[in-house]
Amino acid sequence: MTLGLLDGRPLPRAPLDRRLAALRSGPRATALPQPGSSEDRQLTRWVAQVLLTEVLCEAVAAEHSLPVDTVGPARLDQQAAVELGSITAAAYEGSAAVRAVFLWVTAGIEPPAEDVAHYRETTTRPPAVRWRLALPGGESEADPDTLPRALAEALRAAPVGEWVTAGPWTAARLATTTPEATPDPTPLLRGAARRAAFVRWLDHERALRLTLVEGLEHPGDPAQPDNHHRH
Repeated sequence: MTLGLLDGRPLPRAPLDRRLAALRSGPRATALPQPGSSEDRQLTRWVAQVLLTEVLCEAVAAEHSLPVDTVGPARLDQQAAVELGSITAAAYEGSAAVRAVFLWVTAGIEPPAEDVAHYRETTTRPPAVRWRLALPGGESEADPDTLPRALAEALRAAPVGEWVTAGPWTAARLATTTPEATPDPTPLLRGAARRAAFVRWLDHERALRLTLVEGLEHPGDPAQPDNHHRH
């Protein structure tokens, strides 16, 4: 009746049973697998790993006197959740201790300057000019290159605000706008670098300090009987 072992110390299973009961009585209960099925046992393993991650980070936070209470709630976007992995992402969103340890582990990590430069080089595109147009039926915005060629040429030649007609098309160019320059990619790359570093650190600490028990193995462990994923 243990959840697992932390530094050789058995952890009670009761929190796992409470977490599962809350899920099965919650608003998404109908989306959960049938109790007793292989998928249900995989769900139990998954929730167990989330709890073990939380317990491990609670221990680390206590050992280093991290200010857990000052770390507010969090909601990861899809990319961040994928980079962390589903178990770590769930623990991160659900536990202030996990978020506090994340901040502690990743403090000061910055993306290499060459990575930022490479990202800029491969993603920066010339800003597209857009026209705000007056049309017989109202106003619209358009990229000049998407307009009929004859209309675009007439609009370029005419003063701003002057109506022109080219074939069946009539319009007036009211304004020309250029989108803002590509934003600095450093914050984006910093977030990715810090998530990658945290995943590496957490994998090491899990292997070093946690011992899993039979029936609550990692759901992706190919040795456990309910892992049907095969390559």
